[in-house]
Amino acid sequence: MIRRATEADVPAMVELVHELARYEEAPEQCHLTEQQLRDALFCPNPALFGHVAEVDGAVVGLALWFLNFSTWEGVHGIYLEDLYVQPEHRGSGLGKALLQALAKECVDRGYARLEWQVLDWNEPAIGFYEAAGAIPMDGWTVYRLTGEPLRAFSA
Repeated sequence: MIRRATEADVPAMVELVHELARYEEAPEQCHLTEQQLRDALFCPNPALFGHVAEVDGAVVGLALWFLNFSTWEGVHGIYLEDLYVQPEHRGSGLGKALLQALAKECVDRGYARLEWQVLDWNEPAIGFYEAAGAIPMDGWTVYRLTGEPLRAFSA
């Protein structure tokens, strides 16, 4: 079952994000706490939203997302930050159902697009996304300012 996340889901969601970091071979970069995720999802004006996949009462997958905006289209879109399903539940349709839930959010709200990033080496995910009809955005390179370079540039 796919549904919107609730506060009761936060501990399981944090564990799933940490599992994702381990899968992506970067566990040392994941510092998310339950309080941080709770505050982000359930504050008075949240900028982060979430859906979960549930099997037999247990949260086994998630999609965390936020709104972006296309100045060319003149409307919002959804940026998918994390999509993760535990390995033992992959192939059951839960990942597809999570992605479809976000596509439905876009269609229902009149949003122009659903976007995300995928690691170049993650062939199973790339195949999954391309099977859904997604296309890679060739010609675009992601840039990031973080840590000390971010602080230095802000000064």
